[in-house]
Amino acid sequence: MDEAQTRKEIIDPAMILAGWKVGDGPKFSAWAEFPINFPDGSKNYVDYCLMHEGQVYAVVEAKKSIRGAEQGREQARQYAHDVHAHFQPNGPMPFIFYTNGHELYFWDEEGGYPSRKIKSGNYPTPEDIQYMMWKKLNQGSMVDTPIDKSIAGRYYQIGAIRAIGERFEQAKHREALLVMATGTGKTRTATALVDIMQKSKWAKRILFLVDRIALQEQALSAFKEHLDNPSTYPNPGDQKFSLDRRVYVETYHSMLGVIQKQENYVSPFFFDLIIIDECHRSLFNTFGEIIDYFDAFKVGLTATPKSKVHASSYKLFNCPPKMPTYEYSYPKAVSDTFLNDYKVWKVRTGVQINGLQVDSMDEDEREELILQGINPDEINFEGKDLEKLFSNKDTNRKILMQLMEKGIKDESGTTPGKTIVFCASINHAESMKKLLDEMYPHYGGRLGEVITSSMERVYGKGGLLDQFKNHEFPRIAFSVDMLDTGIDVREIVNLVFAKPVRSWIKFHQMIGRGTRVLEENYSSRKSWCREKDQFLIIDCWENFEFFKENPTASTGKATIPKPVKLFRVRLERMKASLKASDQATAKRMRTQLQEQVKLLPHNSVTIQDNASTLQRVKDNQFWEGLF
Repeated sequence: MDEAQTRKEIIDPAMILAGWKVGDGPKFSAWAEFPINFPDGSKNYVDYCLMHEGQVYAVVEAKKSIRGAEQGREQARQYAHDVHAHFQPNGPMPFIFYTNGHELYFWDEEGGYPSRKIKSGNYPTPEDIQYMMWKKLNQGSMVDTPIDKSIAGRYYQIGAIRAIGERFEQAKHREALLVMATGTGKTRTATALVDIMQKSKWAKRILFLVDRIALQEQALSAFKEHLDNPSTYPNPGDQKFSLDRRVYVETYHSMLGVIQKQENYVSPFFFDLIIIDECHRSLFNTFGEIIDYFDAFKVGLTATPKSKVHASSYKLFNCPPKMPTYEYSYPKAVSDTFLNDYKVWKVRTGVQINGLQVDSMDEDEREELILQGINPDEINFEGKDLEKLFSNKDTNRKILMQLMEKGIKDESGTTPGKTIVFCASINHAESMKKLLDEMYPHYGGRLGEVITSSMERVYGKGGLLDQFKNHEFPRIAFSVDMLDTGIDVREIVNLVFAKPVRSWIKFHQMIGRGTRVLEENYSSRKSWCREKDQFLIIDCWENFEFFKENPTASTGKATIPKPVKLFRVRLERMKASLKASDQATAKRMRTQLQEQVKLLPHNSVTIQDNASTLQRVKDNQFWEGLF
């Protein structure tokens, strides 16, 4: 559908569901086609502006559903800056949303955090936006807020709280993982964290997730004991989910029901902080959807020793393998005389950067592929299904780490100079940019950008390419062919070959992107690149070897949901029936598959996160075209 249809049929209803009044003009809280008047008399129009008392609190850029939402990222950013400069120069910088109807992204650029996907596609309510802006304008320092030692006074509890505060406030991460031995006071630590986040105005509503009613009652008691008159949920007599409390303690199953039923609209922005108690990997399929739904700071608590915490736990909380945000282990607790001793079981984690051999993978590596929808028994990593290998997050993480650690830096010695990362596909480039933001969020999403010919706002003054060439940021360009040849950027000091190149000519053309010297006139040089006597090539695919040039982890199995098993059985039976020329059975299986797709729960964040793909299979023509 085109942009007008996308707005009418998808975006407008989603905003109305969240409580916005959508229309053209100042009487609407979601003002469509909002005009920006420029000093030269020209105008521009923002698709939507979310208003409060005459001020723009957020801009929303809409794209038609068949286009990638992220193609509107830069346009949305520029709209926000134009609104601030020309409509409300003395008002707040608006928040940024961009969407294609199926995918929705949120960006608090001024707050310094990278943009992030709102996987459910649901919008904040007017009350949410008002509170978000109030919080941004009135927020204090979490790190400088005194910890109430009557709640958590042990040195390691204080250390854990400070580590989280620094990670959230200074490093600009939004997830943290605490590994604290059983009996060392995880709940008290969490309560003290809630206390300082509320006092510093970083959080108003908190969700504490547990897997059993008993733990729910225990946590509720702790919050009531240690916080001053907390407004908690649930309380005796509560029949429905209440929207007016401050501390919510819920089981995974009850909270999942709140999200999926939506009897009272609960937006992804409802909670400021989610704490997951005993975040065992075995419960990921249950609480994972809750984590994905809410756009909140997230803290995982576990007593599992860090060497046994599964790699997927570290990934969920955006921590490197075996490196939680803070650890207070059994051995240390024993040494401090707080606990008794225990034995450790060490496991291997990690993926080799040069690919995987299926027959040598351990169960963790096989599971990682399964979770990505890849059958490890059907893939050849030595040349087949390369796109799947390019999307391997571990491989891409290592590439980016090598760049950030070994790459030539600017004068600060911390930030890489201008860099081109040669990617295999647009999907590869987007995944690399997303991973870069996850790994280094303190750059606020501006360290790297995808620069391809298919992106909007690439060319021209102020476009992404102009920004890369003439502005301090972005420093890293994730390119697919566009920057391989013909781009003259003197300041490029790093080239990263994140794909194989099999043309010697093209390979050396690509190398040429970094050969240029700086302006002879020192005063004419860019402030972010005053010196350059060499550049660095990071070759991740043995390209030089190909051209014969010689320049100087805990075990477990992923559980497959029963509906997925049934779908696969029907799919295989349909294929077998077609092979046997049994049209009747094949058609029956096709009908059953189609019905199963129709019955998917539309409020599930997993379904909404894959809405673009599912949109295709909802069309009868898709099914008719199978045979």
